[in-house]
Amino acid sequence: MELQTKKIAVIGGGITGLSAAFYLHKQLEEQGLEAAIQVYEASPHFGGKIHTREREGIIFEKGPDSFLSRKLPIIELTKDLGLEGELTGTNPDAKKTYILHRGRLHPMPAGLVLGIPSKISPFIRTSLISPLGKLRALMDLMLPRKEDLADESLGDFLERRLGKEVLDRIAEPLLAGIYAGDTHELSLQATFPQFASMELKYRSLILGTMRAGSSPQPNLPGLPPAAGKSIFMTYRKGLKTLVDGLLSALKDRAELMNNIAVDRIVKQVGHDSYELMLSDGTKELVHYVIIALPAYQTAKLLADIASADVLEKLEYVSVANVVLAFKREELNYHFDGSGFVIPRSERRFITACTFTSEKWLHTAPKDKVLIRCYVGRSGEQEWTQMTEEQIVARVRQDLQEIMGIETEPLFHEVTPLHRSMPQYGVGHLDRIETLRNDLKQVMPHVWATGACFHGVGLPDCVRQGREAAAYIVGHMKETMK
Repeated sequence: MELQTKKIAVIGGGITGLSAAFYLHKQLEEQGLEAAIQVYEASPHFGGKIHTREREGIIFEKGPDSFLSRKLPIIELTKDLGLEGELTGTNPDAKKTYILHRGRLHPMPAGLVLGIPSKISPFIRTSLISPLGKLRALMDLMLPRKEDLADESLGDFLERRLGKEVLDRIAEPLLAGIYAGDTHELSLQATFPQFASMELKYRSLILGTMRAGSSPQPNLPGLPPAAGKSIFMTYRKGLKTLVDGLLSALKDRAELMNNIAVDRIVKQVGHDSYELMLSDGTKELVHYVIIALPAYQTAKLLADIASADVLEKLEYVSVANVVLAFKREELNYHFDGSGFVIPRSERRFITACTFTSEKWLHTAPKDKVLIRCYVGRSGEQEWTQMTEEQIVARVRQDLQEIMGIETEPLFHEVTPLHRSMPQYGVGHLDRIETLRNDLKQVMPHVWATGACFHGVGLPDCVRQGREAAAYIVGHMKETMK
């Protein structure tokens, strides 16, 4: 049975799915097309891992806490929603970041860009790297470029260019922290393709970083002064501002359904339509589908696509966030930075720590301090077998030994994020391209996307949602010719 009204289903109400629904409506309107948009979310709330809370006058995030301002899709979405006045940046007086080395916090040398030196003098002076390690890193200025353009691991690339010391002590805790992964397992092309481009264009990674650092930053007009010059951004009332803005914009433009999962997608024989089998026992017939779910859930919906096993096999790492609030007067610690990261070699329970109230001045009253610690990464998943009390005890032990903090917190909150960090292995992009090509052949009006495809950050998810909308609207235009 063919549908009279075009229906588009978005499966997944996280930031990718909500962005897709928003841009579907926007692009349909711009093209003079009409369709009914339905968003299905299996959990009680929309927004995926974004979860902002307020407690005792303190604003904190249980999931992601910010985004890179240089990645413009989220800035553009913010403007589309009229929320640019809510943006805020980091505290300019808390620029220092530390790295734990042999039990002590060492300031990160000035001029590091994603762990790559862009200024030689501060790098030469750092106590993080031995003299031999510094010489090895500076060999990058003379080493030839790699002629083979095949994908390689991020760790192999950085060790080849800068040496093992810089990789282990600086680059790995900074870069792998984004994915909670092992740099020797992560794909260079899927995580930091700009590094490969630098080597190809400038031969030297350090020279390429220097040149990139001298280039003008993207023009971001119309943003509040507190946000316009910041590397990282969030919203004054937390990231829920973006979710609330999307839900408000979609209120009369899409049907938003929570607590309903899509269990199966069946292509209708002889028709360009799909039957959705829903978790409440009902069925829904639609023309177009956008899937914005974790890889292991997407794989079940695409079971008829042979290459979808790439999603079934995609590894995930579980992480946890632990926030602790203190009375400032009870802490005997001088905060002069935004936090620290921890290399694997230090063998600590926590992987990084953000001095949240110092980095983001809007998050806490001046008489309180908010600290956020990160737990878990590839190969370090023991926390998943621990109770909340055990996790907090281990976190506090690390804070006591690293920072000398013994004070009892006003409160703490532990947020476990099981199977939350997709691991892009070497060759990831090729495998995803094969899947996409097969999907177009079997289910041409279905588009699968999200953090397990092309980027885990919030701006990457927004971009992928917008691209999904463009794909579906493009197909609608083609079928109407």
